[in-house]
Amino acid sequence: MINRRHFIKGGIALVLAFLTGSRIKRWNQSSHLLESMRTMMGTSVAAMVVHDDVDGAREAMAQAFGDIHKIDRLMSIYRNDSEIATLNQNCFCENPSANTIAVIKRAIYYSNLSSGAFAITILPIIEMWREKTGAGRHPTEDELNGALELVRPEYIALDSGAIRFKKPEMGITLGGIAKGYAVDRAIETLGQRNIKHALINAGGDIRAFGGKAEGAPWKVALRNPENREDSLTVLSLYDGAVATSGNYERCFNEEAKATHILDPRSGHPVQDLLSVTVIAGSAMDADALSTTAFVLGAEKGMRLIEKLDGVEALIVTGEKEILRSNGFHHYEV
Repeated sequence: MINRRHFIKGGIALVLAFLTGSRIKRWNQSSHLLESMRTMMGTSVAAMVVHDDVDGAREAMAQAFGDIHKIDRLMSIYRNDSEIATLNQNCFCENPSANTIAVIKRAIYYSNLSSGAFAITILPIIEMWREKTGAGRHPTEDELNGALELVRPEYIALDSGAIRFKKPEMGITLGGIAKGYAVDRAIETLGQRNIKHALINAGGDIRAFGGKAEGAPWKVALRNPENREDSLTVLSLYDGAVATSGNYERCFNEEAKATHILDPRSGHPVQDLLSVTVIAGSAMDADALSTTAFVLGAEKGMRLIEKLDGVEALIVTGEKEILRSNGFHHYEV
């Protein structure tokens, strides 16, 4: 059982238990551990590979980082030339990539699954909160209700030739799902390059592949960011992904104290939980589900998680109570 005395106010964050920076070291008699870190998608992205061919591993890691950069170039709302920026500016994007179509379709699936608790169409609400808190106040209910009319995934029209918005002034952000998708593509690339043991960590969206060696899992610590020596638990991963959503670090405006995770159904910040950590088969699913469960709250979020095959969760409530889904087993104490 987790000793709650070690939970210090300030929240938790996902970190690799052993990550110390970029390096190469001998792992065993025949293999090396290669670590590399780059700043991408607005965060630090770390790749770790265990392989017997150092040059081959370096090339594979470079290609995996290239895949992450490609996803960012397609889906970032902060790049004027991305497909998502084009869609947001013009309400239309012609000949979108298969990657962008796949992520939007998966996002709509989670929106339908959660009755709107996950919605990539939330961008008008995010922008409203950023604007109003920047002016020192919160949006009014009338302002929120007007923007909520645009937060409907059914207003996205998809086909192989184009993505269209059915209403002007709509906007989408893939910030709750694209990073996980990029991690998945990077892991796929490593596997295609004959890498059998790897892990990618993109700012806490993590996917492991093959363990760090035969019979030895990758270890991922769930820890308090205010104390590097403290961890709530250590996750053991062979093949799978983990992601955390939390309200303990970021807010739109310090004076307004509006946290950055918003409920697409009401337009209001979500305050009930400190964090939700989800373990799933893919980083994209873990990424989207951690946000979805966070918005739904402890009871409804856990109920959703437990309906899904191969998905587990650890939730920390606002009262610092630690809840685990039935069958949660990816941990040590």
